[in-house]
Amino acid sequence: MNYDFSKIKSEGERVKDRFKQEIATLSTGRANPAMVENLLVDSYGAKTPLKHLAAISVEDARTLRIAPWDVSVIKNIESAISTSNLGIQPIADKQSIRISVPGLTEERRKALVKTLSAKLEEARISMRQERDKVWKDIQEGERSGEIPEDFKFRFKDELQKIVDKISADLEEMSKRKEQEILN
Repeated sequence: MNYDFSKIKSEGERVKDRFKQEIATLSTGRANPAMVENLLVDSYGAKTPLKHLAAISVEDARTLRIAPWDVSVIKNIESAISTSNLGIQPIADKQSIRISVPGLTEERRKALVKTLSAKLEEARISMRQERDKVWKDIQEGERSGEIPEDFKFRFKDELQKIVDKISADLEEMSKRKEQEILN
C-alpha cells in the first residue's frame, strides 16, 4: 500500500521557489537584477513587474542599469523604485535608469539577517501547514478503513522525512544568503 505524497512534494518545491524569490530581493551590497525585477510598476493602466517592461543589467558590482523598452514609462519605473523599501535611489536619464547599490552598514546587515529569519520562519510555517493537511488526510483514511493503522504510522514517518528534507533545503538557502549579507 502506498500513499501519494506528490502533492506535498510539489508544494514543498513551490515554498522553496517562493522563498528563493523573496530572499533574492534582500540587498547584499551587490548589484543583482533580482532586487528589482518583480517590483510592480504602474504602466498602461495596470501594475506590471519591472522585468516585463525593461532590460535589467549589471554594469558593475554596485550598479544596475534599467533600460525600458518604451521610454515613456521611465518616470513610472523611477517612482516605483523610489517608493519601494529597498533603500536605493534611481537616477534617470533620457534612455535608462541607473541604480547605485549602497554598501551595507553593520546595522543594515543585522536588520537584513532579521528579515531573512522572518522569511525563513514564514516558509517553515507554510510547510508545517501542508504537513498537517496531509497528516489529517492520512488519519481520515485510517478512520474510514482505507489505510491500516500500521501503514498510518509508516506514512507519518515518510511524511516527516519529506518535510525535514524541505526544511533542510530552506535552512541551507538561508545560511548561504546570510553569509552573502554578512560578508
